[in-house]
Amino acid sequence: MYTLLIVDDEPLVQVGVRSMLNWNKLDIEITGTAANGRVALDIIEEKHPDIVITDIKMPVIDGLELVRECKERYNDEAPHFIILTSYEDFQFARRAIVYGVSDYLIKLELSPKLLEDAVLRVIEDIQKKQAVRTSERSLAAPFRDKFFIKLLNDLFENEEQFELQSRELGLSFDHPAFTCCVGCLSGSGTDGMPYDRQLSVYSSTVSMIKELSEKYMPSHCIALDMRHFALIFCGKAENERLSEILENIRESVFKYYKVTFTCGIGSEEETPLLISESYRGARMALVHANESVPVVSIETLPTDRHSHSSFNMSLFKDSLTKAFEEYDSEELLKVIDSLSSLFLEHQNGYVQALDAASNILYMALSLIPDGNDLLSDIFKDDPDGYRSLYRLNTVEQTVRWLSDFGRRMGTVFDERRNDHKNHIVINVKKYIAEHIRERLVLDKVAAAFGISPNYLSQLFGKYSDMGFSEYVNSCKIKKSKELLATGQYKVYEVADLLGYESSFYFSKVFKKVEGISPTDFLNLPRG
Repeated sequence: MYTLLIVDDEPLVQVGVRSMLNWNKLDIEITGTAANGRVALDIIEEKHPDIVITDIKMPVIDGLELVRECKERYNDEAPHFIILTSYEDFQFARRAIVYGVSDYLIKLELSPKLLEDAVLRVIEDIQKKQAVRTSERSLAAPFRDKFFIKLLNDLFENEEQFELQSRELGLSFDHPAFTCCVGCLSGSGTDGMPYDRQLSVYSSTVSMIKELSEKYMPSHCIALDMRHFALIFCGKAENERLSEILENIRESVFKYYKVTFTCGIGSEEETPLLISESYRGARMALVHANESVPVVSIETLPTDRHSHSSFNMSLFKDSLTKAFEEYDSEELLKVIDSLSSLFLEHQNGYVQALDAASNILYMALSLIPDGNDLLSDIFKDDPDGYRSLYRLNTVEQTVRWLSDFGRRMGTVFDERRNDHKNHIVINVKKYIAEHIRERLVLDKVAAAFGISPNYLSQLFGKYSDMGFSEYVNSCKIKKSKELLATGQYKVYEVADLLGYESSFYFSKVFKKVEGISPTDFLNLPRG
């Protein structure tokens, strides 16, 4: 259902617009009315209507200023505006087009048919925008999720790798601060549902949380598993403000899906690579959240309650990344054995043991390409699937779950290892072919696939008849011969087209691969 706000300083016009159409039939709910732009802004901030029908001339803030303010605040997330105007305000209405209003209607000519046509055009625009977003998200989703799991768990090798991958995914982190929140979904009506129905409800809930959070401030929402999610708010905001936003989102989520959530708020950090610290704090805070106090900030907890709430996985992150990226069962079991021994020695560390197991689960779900399907399949005989982890109450139970997890994953890893590695090389070769006109270096290509340069180099050595650099050069020289053979390009132009730093270096590589210079190649007789 779409939501509509009516803004006009004349009560009769408000009543007229409200009664002119059967809004329910159009799947539209009127979320409120306002007599000026200032009140309208407050309602838009609180309720985020999809459509706003507004007069141009109003006291305090007029219609044009209302549109402009919303576009500046919310950018692409601003409501769709339909402007109401009189004949003498027609030039103002035309100016509104510059601000991106969807339509403008002259009051004296307004009829149910004209209004309905305008509203239907807006709904069509909304649906098209949603379809584009859905398509873009579905294509990029696996890489995006993997990127954020690495960011949350501090798995990037360096800042350059982070910047390369964020740029590839079109993600901006140009903000003065970042705060991570972690939430846990629950719904009394979902416990008895079949798994696929639960998945649908919780997926829809996380999608709604994502859309609502973006309307308040720039943010990223990541589903960690079926019940847990992370929110990264981008920009400076007091804890009270974030708590208020999360409470508003909770209210909306419960209204639509009868699902609620508890949430922990982490520390505010100044750089994106420190988001992992905020994420760790958010997980600590989440442990102390409940239905009575659903939103808890790490800043409000005494220091002694911080230290025992989560487990620092930094010592194991490299080994776990290797295990999940390379399907290395031995490495995975080695980490699990180490953790199990550690936790069994400290029987009062249940919360830390559960936190460590949850982190390993999150990494598996996101670092393995089909992580959710794989885990659902290998735990299919368990009543709660892999989610049985969240019903455990002791260190022994958690260690037993980890051991079972490692054994089942190890079996799959052993089956997949060689095919997976070869598949990476095949996909990298496709990437090279599609980006042949760009400067292709090992670090950049490895970053695009979320793996280390050293690992990619090793894969090429084992699953290709030549190394990475040699393969790139052979592809570029092959393409250069095609371009030179057309007779349309000079040597330096081909070098530039294929991303070489200079024609001299291009000629050097060409001669190494072909045995002759590009100039000599041009002089060869053509059949």
